[in-house]
Amino acid sequence: MLNYLWAFFFLVGFVIAGAKLLLGDVEVFPLLIKSLFESAKTGFELSLGLTGMMALWLGFMRIGEKGGAIQVLVRLTSPFFSRLFPEIPAQHPALGAIFMNLSATFLGLDNAATPLGLTAMKEMQALNPDKNTASNAQIMFLVLNTAGLTLIPASIITIRMQEKAAFPADIFIPILLTTAIGFIFSVILVAAYQKINLLDKVLLSWLLGIVALVALVVYYTLQLPQDSINSLSNTASSLLISGIIVWFIGLGLYNRINVYEVFVEGAKEGFQTAVAIIPFLVAMLGGIAVFRASGAMPLLISGIETAVAWLGFNTDFVAGLPTAFMKPFSGSGARGMMVDAIKTYGVDSFQGRLASVLQGSTETTFYVLAVYFGSVGIKNMRYAVSCGLWADLVGVLAAIAMTYLFFG
Repeated sequence: MLNYLWAFFFLVGFVIAGAKLLLGDVEVFPLLIKSLFESAKTGFELSLGLTGMMALWLGFMRIGEKGGAIQVLVRLTSPFFSRLFPEIPAQHPALGAIFMNLSATFLGLDNAATPLGLTAMKEMQALNPDKNTASNAQIMFLVLNTAGLTLIPASIITIRMQEKAAFPADIFIPILLTTAIGFIFSVILVAAYQKINLLDKVLLSWLLGIVALVALVVYYTLQLPQDSINSLSNTASSLLISGIIVWFIGLGLYNRINVYEVFVEGAKEGFQTAVAIIPFLVAMLGGIAVFRASGAMPLLISGIETAVAWLGFNTDFVAGLPTAFMKPFSGSGARGMMVDAIKTYGVDSFQGRLASVLQGSTETTFYVLAVYFGSVGIKNMRYAVSCGLWADLVGVLAAIAMTYLFFG
């Protein structure tokens, strides 16, 4: 499916650009080619920028693995993850990497989540009997990443602060509820494909615990002033990262490993993984750039708005759809769409808030597909794309519903 979608972006983009040229728009093809070349540069720069972060975190992850910290995490979370990922043996390092990746996403640590996710994917690939085909565990992991359960979306709150929002963190609860809905839906959907028994007492208790935790966080934050939420997020995130690093190094020293050499060993692996990502990222961003520069996206939005108005529904939400459409493909592109909506309609407008909630509602599905599966050479993704897109759709619908509920 990814193969056809990638070709669709290019072909539709060039066809629309050709039609514009026939109508007298002589600038359309230079703009399109410029965007295509810039996307290649962006893909390389993103991978290059990720190299340092991946080297850093994979270095610490290797210390955690050699020093025993990962094994502790695996033992704590194995009752849940061993049932959600039955293909992965108990106490396997992949379970620890999965837990840390989902925790980093939950706390809004985007840069830290990616290298941890790549580590998890590599560990699962080692267990995969068919190296070209995604395993059940890899698909479950990818779709849960797509849902992107998020506690506090610090980057979105920061942008709203920069745009002088009256209450920059007022989108916190809508995003938390939206991503919680998406996460639970993703678990149920993939479990149905893989015939995982969600009524298992342990698995059900963990899922109910997640719901209870979300409810507790919502209740606690409702008691805080709006301007305190962003500060709390930054402090909690920084303390978490610091605590993980200190724990990993401390436990490594206690178990008498050479933490420096082990770190360097892991960092080298991080560098090699980052380089392997470049072709997949350049390919995906190139297709998106052609589709966007040709004007296909505005045409799509205009058509949807006309259809919604014809059906007699409120069309206020349509202005936020560019963010929703872009998010599965490019996080930075969706962020640009969000900022555009904020500047066009106002940061505290319904449309501005909707774009913010949509930005935080899901993860960049095709980016995750290209990077995570590409890093281990997966070619047959099976039902990963369809499940990921269903999770995206539920996230978008939930985001629209939550925005109308809180701000409509």
